[in-house]
Amino acid sequence: MEIVKTDDFKRSFEKLPKEIQRLYQVQEKRFETNWHDPRLHIKKVRTLPFALSFRITRNYRVLFYFQNPEKAIFFYVDHRKDIYR
Repeated sequence: MEIVKTDDFKRSFEKLPKEIQRLYQVQEKRFETNWHDPRLHIKKVRTLPFALSFRITRNYRVLFYFQNPEKAIFFYVDHRKDIYR
């Protein structure tokens, strides 16, 4: 699975606490290996058509969509209370 990170994703990632950044790396590896892994808790985002989210922790999420079956675009990461606004 190819992962493309947008500039918005990169900017929001840099603002995350270092521990969350470290945990994100673990989840990204899981996503690359098998995006169906239940530990990712992938869900549809109701407010954005075609967008999905996966968990970093209980409180942090990554928003993404599939450009094609082998390419995912990660476009935002943040705390769950802020990400869905």
